[in-house]
Amino acid sequence: MEANMPIEVILDDKTLDSQLRAITEKVVQGLRITEEEGLHLFEQGDLSYVGALANYIREKRHGDHTYFNRNFHIEPTNVCLYTCSFCSYSRLIKKREEGWEYSMDEIMDIVRKYDGEPVTEVHIVGGVLPQYDVEFYSELFRQIKAHRPELHVKALTPVEYHYIFKKAKVSYEEGMRLMKEAGLDSMPGGGAEIFHPEIRDQIAGGKCSGEQWLRIHEIWHELGGRSNATMLYGHIEEYRHRIHHLEELRKLQDKTSGFQTFIPLKFRNKGNQMSHVPESTVIEDLRNYAISRIYLDNFDHIKAYWPMIGREIAQLSLAFGVDDIDGTIDDTTRIYSMAGSEEQSPALSTRELVNLIRRVGRKPIERDTLYKVIQDYTDHVFEEDTAFKGYVSLPVTNKH
Repeated sequence: MEANMPIEVILDDKTLDSQLRAITEKVVQGLRITEEEGLHLFEQGDLSYVGALANYIREKRHGDHTYFNRNFHIEPTNVCLYTCSFCSYSRLIKKREEGWEYSMDEIMDIVRKYDGEPVTEVHIVGGVLPQYDVEFYSELFRQIKAHRPELHVKALTPVEYHYIFKKAKVSYEEGMRLMKEAGLDSMPGGGAEIFHPEIRDQIAGGKCSGEQWLRIHEIWHELGGRSNATMLYGHIEEYRHRIHHLEELRKLQDKTSGFQTFIPLKFRNKGNQMSHVPESTVIEDLRNYAISRIYLDNFDHIKAYWPMIGREIAQLSLAFGVDDIDGTIDDTTRIYSMAGSEEQSPALSTRELVNLIRRVGRKPIERDTLYKVIQDYTDHVFEEDTAFKGYVSLPVTNKH
């Protein structure tokens, strides 16, 4: 059974157990699967089965369209008050000399570096420190908007917002309103990790709870904002914790419709307190993408973050429910490269990203942050592909 196998072939498979058959019929009818059925997929659904089901959903929603955007990342600091055991990126305050702490001017210098470049989004996320407070980020957002009004500011997770609002003694509602007024356009999905307290307390104790993460996104959605969601998987969690996480996201999406895309994030074990925990296999990665696509029936998009998993696995994921592979990045993020991700210098030109999508038979569509189509690159010819590259030397032989 292949991931792109027609759904009818699955239904005709006499070896399929009754519960998997019932799940397949639900998917075909556009019905929602239950938590128990989601857990059954994780426990009993093999890669080819869940891949075929997820690909059916992906192609029903998006056809061959595969989305990307042109973005760059700014990470104000990697020094952090929190000590998440899975994190390879942050440095404790007592070791702050090993990290970086950018000033407002230094951050704006990074923004100005992209003047004249066709980027549409700046993604801002980093460590948590007292000096990066409500006033700092409000002023930063204002300066970015004053300098380049059309640049979409996607910034900060509930981990940062929870801390800075608490420090400023403002409610979540008031804090998010202040951020919106300052120029915040959308929120990334980071900081979700695993919502279930059994796991969250072990790997991310001290920072915002799962309930607080969800509440901040809910408030942002109520203000008319859009956001993304993530799940850090492949460490000490069990399948039931993944399903609990997906269910919490699905419930909030039912309520607000504010989430745009879900991004499963693979745990990487280099340079952190969990280096003894083996990483998930490629098969498990692809199964997780597929089951996420099947379960999150009210999410429009599933994204594979290519710097985390590498270009080849990102290509494979496009047959397992994924329809978005993020952006060009332009070598501006160190969060995952410091954790031993496949991409140590995560940068792709638009041409490289387009060709990566084309090579697996999908259609590359450049989008903005809110999924408005900017350009369809399906038949686009790049200048580099037509440029004269010089004569090719042929081998000399003695044969006539």
